[in-house]
Amino acid sequence: MDFLMSGLAACGACLFTNPLEVVKTRMQLQGELQAPGTYQRHYRNVFHAFITIGKVDGLAALQKGLAPALLYQFLMNGIRLGTYGLAEAGGYLHTAEGTLSQPRSAAAGALAGVMGAYLGSPIYMVKTHLQAQAASEIAVGHQYKHQIFPPQSWKVALVAAMVSGIAVVLAMTPFDVVSTRLYNQPTDARGKGLMYRGMLDALLQTARTEGIFGMYKGIGASYFRLGPHTILSLFFWDRLRTLYYTYTK
Repeated sequence: MDFLMSGLAACGACLFTNPLEVVKTRMQLQGELQAPGTYQRHYRNVFHAFITIGKVDGLAALQKGLAPALLYQFLMNGIRLGTYGLAEAGGYLHTAEGTLSQPRSAAAGALAGVMGAYLGSPIYMVKTHLQAQAASEIAVGHQYKHQIFPPQSWKVALVAAMVSGIAVVLAMTPFDVVSTRLYNQPTDARGKGLMYRGMLDALLQTARTEGIFGMYKGIGASYFRLGPHTILSLFFWDRLRTLYYTYTK
């Protein structure tokens, strides 16, 4: 569960931070091995880079490399935090007296970090190649011509649906937990709930008593149910729309 929770949490954050990763990659490649003042600066600062990429490459370009970025975050953080969590749960970080050992904690953290970085490095390379791709007028660094899927491929819709499935599960699981508990709570003779006054009360009680992780109970089962449902729904929607426009032209 530590692997899954940490991996999904990192993926949720990646959905919001990936545009910054695109900007960072472009700015770091700008002027590569060229003396200052001898090259054209396409990106003057972070904000200018955002505007330039959105204007020239399109807003979708700010999410370039999202698929490998999500996979990288899931693997790296899932392995890193999950391995550390397992070591902590197994008691390997504590001395015989039960106190937390700083050297053991540092060693476990370093080992988990190395494992995550090693396994995630090939995916990070692919992500960097995709995020560096740009229109010729604002291109920086070497331009790899990777194309994961052909244009209009059903695989594009499938990957997009998988990504959206993660986002949906992260956003909706707390409300799913609350709705399950509201439906399942005991009631009095008038049918009024005895444990929760409503949705907000259920959210607050769960958060106070069980913490933030209590809000995400069953998230693994939710993804394996909701994930395929979202994936198949969006996939079939895309296919049906393609067929409609193909035969109505």
